[in-house]
Amino acid sequence: MSTPIRLRNVVKRFGQLDVIPGIDLDIEPGQFTVFVGPSGCGKSTLLRMIAGLETISDGDLMIGGTRMNDTPASKRGIAMVFQSYALYPHMTVRKNLAFGLETQRMNRAEIDRRVTLAAETLQITQLLDRRPKALSGGQRQRVAIGRSIVRDPDIFLFDEPLSNLDAELRVQMRVEISQLHERLGNTMIYVTHDQVEAMTMADRIVVLKAGQVMQAGTPLELYNSPANRFVAGFIGSPKMNFLDATASESGLDVAGQSVAGIPARAAPGRLTFGVRPEHIEVGGERGASLGEARVELVEHLGGTTVLHAVTRSGENLSVVAPGQQVIRTGDVLPLRLDPANAHVFAEDGSALRRA
Repeated sequence: MSTPIRLRNVVKRFGQLDVIPGIDLDIEPGQFTVFVGPSGCGKSTLLRMIAGLETISDGDLMIGGTRMNDTPASKRGIAMVFQSYALYPHMTVRKNLAFGLETQRMNRAEIDRRVTLAAETLQITQLLDRRPKALSGGQRQRVAIGRSIVRDPDIFLFDEPLSNLDAELRVQMRVEISQLHERLGNTMIYVTHDQVEAMTMADRIVVLKAGQVMQAGTPLELYNSPANRFVAGFIGSPKMNFLDATASESGLDVAGQSVAGIPARAAPGRLTFGVRPEHIEVGGERGASLGEARVELVEHLGGTTVLHAVTRSGENLSVVAPGQQVIRTGDVLPLRLDPANAHVFAEDGSALRRA
């Protein structure tokens, strides 16, 4: 049975320093929620408070309608998977999976049933009699996840579980964890600094900065309608282009010229124009002109061509063009965009206009 989690003005304080100054957040039953943000933003600390591994300085943590601030970690119905596999090297996979249940004095038949079910779910049945040193990194991570599954928790917590894996295996394990969520349907919270992991795995993403929630929503909500410049720059790869801008009667003055069709509410201070690299077109006649830019570097990735360019006004710009483009360093290219894909941010970083 899936379990909701409610945080109400949750604070974490170390001495006089509020590392999490007060968070309100709802995580719905069965939801796969990802906490994402740069190092030091508080995402792991928040996860550890939910788990019961860090005390809550102030506010209320509710799990399934019950206040859990003072409830021991072992009584919260939570299983946690860490970055480190932390397997017992002298034990077989079967013993690693069963050990926690044996310490609870669970009967042998139930232990065997749970171990068998977890092994089948994670497709590691053939590994049960091996020891950790005979396993690959991905297999060890599956065993670590299996130790959580056998506990039959209401909630799974993952603290950057794929950080020790190579790039190809990370992609494979992302798929496997997402499929695990589909099969089990439990509430899951996953911490990562990798926005690609967040975008590909989450039902809902919570973007954190300096202990505060910058925005929470579905992956496409954050991609299409970022609430502020921080979220706009953090979500998406390559990251969004930001150019200095000023409001004009016809639209917005960007990169030394007027870009028509982009209304921006009058606001004091400097404005920032934002557009994603994949939303800029090279040449053509559609949309609004963004002027010309000189190509400084070309990255041929096969399916796409990434251009690093400099505008007439001297600002850096990235462009993702489809397919294999015949473009060379030094080329001067006319650029255009659909005004519907443009973003405008006020001086304080808040979104004045979302695409």
